[in-house]
Amino acid sequence: MDEEVVELAESLFEEATRANERRLLVLAGERESGYDVLESILDTLSVPITATTLVGPDDRLRCEQLPQANASDLLGTTRDVVTLDAHEGLRPNALGKVVGTVDGGGLLLLLTPPLEDWPAEHGEFDESLAVPPFSLSNVTGRFRRRLAETLRAHRGIAIVTLETGRIIDDGLTNPGPRLEDQRERKTGQRSEDEQATSPKLKPISDRRSSLETSTAGRWQAQSRLESRSRFPDEAYEACLTSDQADAVEALESLLEPSPRAVVLEADRGRGKSSAAGLAAGAFAADGMDVLITAPRSRNAAEIFHRAGELCEALADTDTAAGRRHLETGTGGRVRFLEPAVAADRPESADIVIVDEAAALPVSVLESLLEADRVAFATTVHGYEGAGRGFSVRFRDRLAESDHEVVDRTLLEPIRYAAGDPVEVWAFRALLLDARPPVDPLVDDATPDSVAYRRLEPDALLADEQLLREAFGLLVLAHYRTEPNDLARLFDAPNLEARALVHDGHVVSVALLAREGNLPPETRTMMYEGGRVRGNMLPDVLTSQLRDEAASEPAGLRVVRIATHHAVRSRGLGSHLLESVREEVTDGEVQCAYNGERSRDSDADQNRQSRESIDWLGTGFGATPALLEFWRENGYRTVHLSTTRNDASGEYSALMLAPTSDSGAALHDRHADWFANRFAALCSDSLSDLDPDIAREALRSADAAAAPALEITDHEWRVVAGAAYGPGLFDVDPGPFRQLVVRYFIDDPDEIDLTVREERLLVLRALQAHDWATVANRLEYHSTGQCKRAIGDAFCPLVDRYGPAVALEERERFADPEYTE
Repeated sequence: MDEEVVELAESLFEEATRANERRLLVLAGERESGYDVLESILDTLSVPITATTLVGPDDRLRCEQLPQANASDLLGTTRDVVTLDAHEGLRPNALGKVVGTVDGGGLLLLLTPPLEDWPAEHGEFDESLAVPPFSLSNVTGRFRRRLAETLRAHRGIAIVTLETGRIIDDGLTNPGPRLEDQRERKTGQRSEDEQATSPKLKPISDRRSSLETSTAGRWQAQSRLESRSRFPDEAYEACLTSDQADAVEALESLLEPSPRAVVLEADRGRGKSSAAGLAAGAFAADGMDVLITAPRSRNAAEIFHRAGELCEALADTDTAAGRRHLETGTGGRVRFLEPAVAADRPESADIVIVDEAAALPVSVLESLLEADRVAFATTVHGYEGAGRGFSVRFRDRLAESDHEVVDRTLLEPIRYAAGDPVEVWAFRALLLDARPPVDPLVDDATPDSVAYRRLEPDALLADEQLLREAFGLLVLAHYRTEPNDLARLFDAPNLEARALVHDGHVVSVALLAREGNLPPETRTMMYEGGRVRGNMLPDVLTSQLRDEAASEPAGLRVVRIATHHAVRSRGLGSHLLESVREEVTDGEVQCAYNGERSRDSDADQNRQSRESIDWLGTGFGATPALLEFWRENGYRTVHLSTTRNDASGEYSALMLAPTSDSGAALHDRHADWFANRFAALCSDSLSDLDPDIAREALRSADAAAAPALEITDHEWRVVAGAAYGPGLFDVDPGPFRQLVVRYFIDDPDEIDLTVREERLLVLRALQAHDWATVANRLEYHSTGQCKRAIGDAFCPLVDRYGPAVALEERERFADPEYTE
């Protein structure tokens, strides 16, 4: 049997090489048998050990080994053969990253239990889905069931049953001969360790013929060589597709004197990193300092490889290349810095290039905009496993910056041929290309035209269109949706989905998580410092805010909510939230999950549980618009985190909407605590909070939580004197802070302060920034003008809240004799 499987692997590898595609071989069965066959395959294939990687829990082979949790280390590198051991569990994110690592002409091997048994085999990832009060037995295997079905259905995938030695599918596609040997067009992307043993790329003269194979490519090459600005001819001659040449031309625009940002977007294997490397080499050859950053230095290996190769082709004999540094005889250099270090002083370089940008926190990306000339290269369909921080949040901030933005999208594959069957399979299996319905299908959707629907996992499994539309909305509308979330949607017992459907198409979707309802021993463990997965709101309220009873009421947290871009601002998101609330408050919400039977069973055992829901909640990276949206939908602020979220770079807000008496008790005490501590937080851990977020966070707190004003008569005279007379704010800021918090939470209609005045109250009274800083930020002409402005801002607050002693002070300074 081993010989037949080895021969099959050889045939797959040969066909993949001939077609410049990838092939996938599934070795399904007992783990040790899989490794025995795998070793025979690797001994037979003519692949250097440096071009082979095992992704699995054990170092079983004579090659690079990484656990699935570290699959991100492979970003920006390629291998000829990669093996993924899924016997102890499968992380969908890791699968996406591993697939993108296999080069054209390469082979991906997948070690699995027998495919018919695989859905019932629980692994480490499943354990992360078994959030309290659920157990591992409540986690279903729908994701693996669907994955196995896609493996059986797609071309280019061979499946072997190890126990019987049966080849279920040989995976051979027998493609026709290509006009061009695509394998020769590969960019030769290798890791740093591999570059020493890999063959040199084709000479520049040979590359020109590759680029000019098509009429479009020939025209693009000629036009660029005729109209070039400063890049040498060799930079364009080294491009392998017209898309890549377009990308290099866009990067050349960074030589313009005005602030400029270039964004390169592509699926894996389109050559965006190679284009960035060619540009970096051209910049360095021109004597410029080029700063490269990426999640890890190995992710930038291709940039340094191509930059060094171009400088070598330019006969820059003084070039000194290293793994993270390259210097040229003209005084230029290409250097790598870790993202946090690069973000500290990006303006120190002439050019900044960010590779795998979507895998970096938004806060880091924002800091890199301090550079006048910066380029971002990012993967479109989420192989980074970091979701959409770049496309959802950072792109808006980039558009608001002073940079002129140049966008380029690379479509034509370089590392493997177009239509590569493994890429087609991966996109479907992980829904990497999931999209919401096209605009014309939902253009006329309104709250009156839509139907509210529960998205049951089994219904999603049976309806590919429904699944793709719902998940596509989540992917495009939220910065953290990733392949792991697809498995959670199918298998996590605490998660449910709701949608609004218009003419059969999803226009709005919400992902909900059951939280709370935890037993006493778990609540005690949390209070004493233990962590509980999948209960984000109760965990924070218990462990950080010291409320041991916070985990007792049952709640539904809105994890994600997304509305189709063509029908936003029509109230559909609010309609969906209101429908969820009605479902909860009309009685009991049905929380369904499937418990898997023993592996020899053909059917799932369905169990239903019904329980009352005490609260609805949400947590998100706070922005003024989001806080306002949730406030208008009846949610109230109970907490702002004291540290920024690593992915969004924002402070997280927690908001609650009670739906029962116990939920109201939970909300009320935390609303009171939030209102009472907010002023102290602002002058300490939240001193850099955006004042507009502070304003909206307080306005989104419950009005009943507005703290009583504990201001003495003397303090009222200080406040009124600063507002109406010669008094000074600096003498005693305390009572002023109480007034500001009360004003924002009350939000009284009779007080009409300007936005500038409200920001002044936050920056000076709450956050205690010095007068010079506040005057500069709010563009007052002087600190004196700023001081007078804060006095004016407190006048209506004294009028609204001041007792008789304050009003007497006001009248004293309103006396004509005083003003004279």
